[in-house]
Amino acid sequence: MKRRLLPRVDAVLVQAVIAAALSFAHLHDVAVSAGQTGWKGWAYPISVDLLMVAAWRRLSADRTARLAWAWFAIALTASLGANVATAGFLDMHNAPAWLRMLVAGWPAAAFLGGTLLAHGRISLPRTDAPAAPPERRAPAPVVAMERDDTPPTAVDAAPELPEPEPAPALPPVPPAAPPMSVPAALLDMARKLAADHHTRTGTALDADTLRARLNLPPAVAADVLAQLEGVPA
Repeated sequence: MKRRLLPRVDAVLVQAVIAAALSFAHLHDVAVSAGQTGWKGWAYPISVDLLMVAAWRRLSADRTARLAWAWFAIALTASLGANVATAGFLDMHNAPAWLRMLVAGWPAAAFLGGTLLAHGRISLPRTDAPAAPPERRAPAPVVAMERDDTPPTAVDAAPELPEPEPAPALPPVPPAAPPMSVPAALLDMARKLAADHHTRTGTALDADTLRARLNLPPAVAADVLAQLEGVPA
């Protein structure tokens, strides 16, 4: 299948190009007949067409813009008037005074219209719909309840729960072992150490100090201190 190199020709687009070219030529002829020769004769059709395009673009953004509708009608009237004037209704070799006046005043009007269209505010239509009224809910139907005249029956008593079993008795705590007998020599050393400690610090000798000074096991130091406190000096 051969690839198409040329785009598809749109009949509407061709018609628009032909109409624009004819209108452009008619506007140029009217401007020349009114005394606007040279580059000025070509500038007039460009000014009219650009004003029409600017007004149409403004209408595309805001269909309710009165200013855009007014300038679109003015540019369309100028283009349509040029088309009619070149059809033999006016003497193009001897243009009337009012035509020359309109052609001479067109640049100022086109400048004013283009400025207003370019810098005017576009009022976009509001898209937020009004809030719908709250829906009224129908009242709930009232259901007639039948009256029960039968006396209430006695509620069965709750079943008796079994008594909890007594907790098992804890085993008896064995009596504390009697303190071991401390040799008399060790007891004398501990008594001297306690007297020296009380003289230096003013406090009684504790088990940790006794164990550290005599290098004793904790249990032996506790027994020595217990017998030392129970034996009179």
